[in-house]
Parts: sequence; C-alpha cells; structure tokens
Amino acid sequence: MTLSTRARQFQETLRALRPELTVEELPSSTRTAADAAKTLGCTQSQIVKSLVFRDTERGSAVLLLVSGTNRVDERVVGQVLGGAIKKADADFVKETTGYAIGGVPPIGHKQPITTLVDADLLRYDQTWAAAGTPHAVFRITGKITDILGEHRVVRVR
Repeated sequence: MTLSTRARQFQETLRALRPELTVEELPSSTRTAADAAKTLGCTQSQIVKSLVFRDTERGSAVLLLVSGTNRVDERVVGQVLGGAIKKADADFVKETTGYAIGGVPPIGHKQPITTLVDADLLRYDQTWAAAGTPHAVFRITGKITDILGEHRVVRVR
C-alpha cells in the first residue's frame, strides 16, 4: 500500500531511528484509541495515546505516552514534574512536535520534548502508536520504552 505524504515522511524519520519499525496506513481513522483498537483488533489499552501538555511555568512541551484506556490526572503529573501542566492547543502541538493532534507519534519530533510514559503501558509486549496522521500507525514489539530516548515512567492517574 502506498503511504500518504505525511505518513511516508514519518516512515523516513522512523527508518533513521528504528529501521525495523514500519508504518501502516489504515482505511479507518485511528484518531481515538477506541477507533484504533477496533481497526487493529487489539485491546484499547494497547493503544499508545501521545498527548501533549504545556508546562505552565516554563512554557515547554511535555509529551505523555498514555495507555488507551487511561485518562491523565494533570494534578498527579504536575506533582511529578514539580509544577502545573495543562493540555496544549492544536497550534502548540504542531509547533513543538511537527504533527497535528491525532497523528502525534511517540518519537521523531521537531524538537526535544520531555517525555513521560504511563506505567500501565509496560504491561504489554505489543502496542500501537500514531505515525504522523490520524490514519497511520506503527506496531511496537517489546516495551514502548525500548524505542524511546530519554524518558520517565510515571503513574498518570
């Protein structure tokens, strides 16, 4: 299958970072964790949600990689970081990651981003994450932390 321009661009980024990983573009949207799980035939908790927040004190981006069934408690995560966070708007997400909401992958961003991983994701030896568009994903075999650079594993709720 031919990838869209944006998915192909992420595949090139992915190839440079982790050549064994491959982008798949799906006919159905993977914009939500529930949509992605249904399309991929996996559990919703195996979907990696890449959620961008803004550190309200520093103004910097914080990427939370969250299990598809979990919701982020901003207060809990703020305590981990030593300050408050708030959900980033679409412009900030695009500016800091290079991707639009719904297609933000866990790696390959426009600039370095503080990355926190939901401890619940470590229960799985296979997860799926966005790959640059709301229709593109890639499968991570092994722990998600195996493909990441600097990160911290935290409780998000």
